Amino acid sequence: MSEQNKPFVITDRRKFTMEGEARPDADPSPEPEERPEAKAEAAPAPVDFPAPVAEDAESELTDADLGNEAEMIPGPTAEQAERAKAAYDATSERLDTAIRAANPGADHPPAMSFTTLIQSVYMSAIVQLGGATPEGQAPQVDIIGARQSIDMLAVIAEKTQGNLANDEQKLLDSALFELRMGFLEITQALARSASAKAPTGPGTPGKPSIVR
Repeated sequence: MSEQNKPFVITDRRKFTMEGEARPDADPSPEPEERPEAKAEAAPAPVDFPAPVAEDAESELTDADLGNEAEMIPGPTAEQAERAKAAYDATSERLDTAIRAANPGADHPPAMSFTTLIQSVYMSAIVQLGGATPEGQAPQVDIIGARQSIDMLAVIAEKTQGNLANDEQKLLDSALFELRMGFLEITQALARSASAKAPTGPGTPGKPSIVR
């Protein structure tokens, strides 16, 4: 019989019938067990998840860390600084020209100097202490802003010690003295005002102390 005319044979390899009984013609050989190697190969590889980050990790940064990070930021080169200064000067000159054109006869703004710097901070502190309040109106005092302006002058005095001319040093010392005395006067007046308005009687909290 040729290969093409051979009958097509179907072999039933099931070991049990539909009723669950063993088939008499079933292959008695046991089913091949799954190799351990195959099980190992089929098992998914473990996944390493990153460790959780604490929510307050940023708060753990110290001042030293922030200082080191600031030191790593490169500053401008000499060429970059010079180009920025030249562009700034040119723009400032055009601005002055436009202001003079719009306001004929107006005075040219004074050039910035160490004296004008001290005077500017001094006047800002005076305004914050209520010195510019119109007569008859209650003074508006920004005591925190005044303290910051006074501390700013103190920083300038510390950083320029030994490098100022006599008139510059005298101006700075006078400005600091007057502002500090004015600050004490205002804070003591505020304390007296708060003390006068405080209720009296049993259980009254202590009067506010005078800031010195």
